[in-house]
Amino acid sequence: MTLSREKLAIEGGVPVRSKPLPPMFPGGMMIGEEEKQAVMAVLDDKNLFRFYGPSPTPSRVAALERRFAEYMGAKYALAVSSGTAALHCGLIGLGIGPGDEVIVPAYTFIASATAVIAAKAVPIIAEVDDSLTLDPFDIERHVTRRTKAIMAVHMRGAPCDLDSIMEIARRRGLMVIEDVAQADGASYHGKRLGTFGEVGAFSLQYHKVITTGEGGMLLTNEQTIYDRARIFHDGASAFRGGKERLSVPLFPGVNYRMGEICGALGLVQLNRLEGLLQMMRARKARIRAAIAETARAKGVSFRRLNDPAGEAAVALILYMPTADKAREVARALTAENVNAGSMFNEGVPDWHVAFHWKHIINQAMPTERGCPFRCPLYDGEPNYSEDMAPKTLDLLARSVHINVSPLLTEEDADQIAEGIVKVLRALL
Repeated sequence: MTLSREKLAIEGGVPVRSKPLPPMFPGGMMIGEEEKQAVMAVLDDKNLFRFYGPSPTPSRVAALERRFAEYMGAKYALAVSSGTAALHCGLIGLGIGPGDEVIVPAYTFIASATAVIAAKAVPIIAEVDDSLTLDPFDIERHVTRRTKAIMAVHMRGAPCDLDSIMEIARRRGLMVIEDVAQADGASYHGKRLGTFGEVGAFSLQYHKVITTGEGGMLLTNEQTIYDRARIFHDGASAFRGGKERLSVPLFPGVNYRMGEICGALGLVQLNRLEGLLQMMRARKARIRAAIAETARAKGVSFRRLNDPAGEAAVALILYMPTADKAREVARALTAENVNAGSMFNEGVPDWHVAFHWKHIINQAMPTERGCPFRCPLYDGEPNYSEDMAPKTLDLLARSVHINVSPLLTEEDADQIAEGIVKVLRALL
């Protein structure tokens, strides 16, 4: 006798959870008295700007830079106004500019590509593999004499295949900039992300693992890169307040400085980072163990991880047999109050997928001259199109994504697993 399947909530059945999952703002949802006291201390001494004020209180931003560098295992850290600013400063620090190309994955937030354009260089779009990070086998297909760097983006908390990427970079004489915006604190074989390449760029925006609302950090072990980046980030005043000797001449820059309130918040949030990672890793492991047998039986695979122990565990990602099934499973899970989403839909714009970067594909620039694409120093052709990364689109279309919040209890994790098993058994 064949037992009838449990009725799905989307069909009128009883959902496995009575309410939606908690919001996915890991550090943001942990904001409490320590952050309040840190901010009030800044307001009390009235030192809102890192380089001067009425009080002799040492700069919180400078303290955050020291602490962040020490925690991550780098020599230098530079606090900036956003993760995009960290990428832009890092590219300038590397000396990348007009006529240069930087290889960027087709699955990353659009800022990875726009930072390259802001540096007056051209992003070249490469495929991701089933880890949803840059595919090492696709990198070399895009290397030209104009290629200066590879941007290794550690998407959704998981490290790239850094062994392969660093080997390619060494062999081809390329630099590596790590975009660690979605993986603060994660590691690869015991070493923190952001310390493998010449530059590591981090985001402290509200949706990230730890947050100052807006903000970013740049890491490097090379003084020349650090000096170029810090001149550029404070170029409006030629590094006002800087007392260390510079290894490079001054040049004009912009204003990407971090303020003292963000610095104070960052110091508290950095202390929370290990705890956040532990909670997310524990809850994800619990869910994954509970659904593994059903997933295997139904032909569902997990996103491959280049270092399972090192990931930040911010998300559980499953591959369905088809894109249609991914959308169907995601809708059914959401009805069970297990908030889920499929990761690519042609009709739903998403700045994380190169398919939707229409203005970049069309090489639309704010001036008619069209630099950096139509620049006298650039003689390449990026060959952009909506279907330039078919493997990436197939993987994303078949993916179902579930956030793993540090606020999840063990009961929450068990209910998520129950919902996944229920839906997979019903629909596959």
